[in-house]
Amino acid sequence: MFSGAHVILYTRDAEADRAFLRDVFGFEHVDAGGGWLIFKLPPAEVAVHPTEGEPKHEVYLMCEDLTETLTALEDRGAEISRAITDQGWGLLAAVRLPSGTELPLYEPRHPTAHGGLSP
Repeated sequence: MFSGAHVILYTRDAEADRAFLRDVFGFEHVDAGGGWLIFKLPPAEVAVHPTEGEPKHEVYLMCEDLTETLTALEDRGAEISRAITDQGWGLLAAVRLPSGTELPLYEPRHPTAHGGLSP
């Protein structure tokens, strides 16, 4: 029924953040025209969480080894904006995109639906 998911990151400096995803994260991409890059993401999953506040959407990139991933990203010039914390369900950290936006990364300690990252 569905062929994939399209995630949109709204940013105040799209050009710089696109270059970061291309050059620092090394994401494969296509040019949809005029330098408008669309990136291939790793397999994904969707979770639905309850909230008492306003509904919102969040994007996290999942890693098999968060420490190793952060080291590699830092070596490529990424700023680690949140150090690793243990949340029980996984390890959580974040990197800062050139626009200043934070992008959370986590290493799950729970079964995953996308196949392969089970603890």
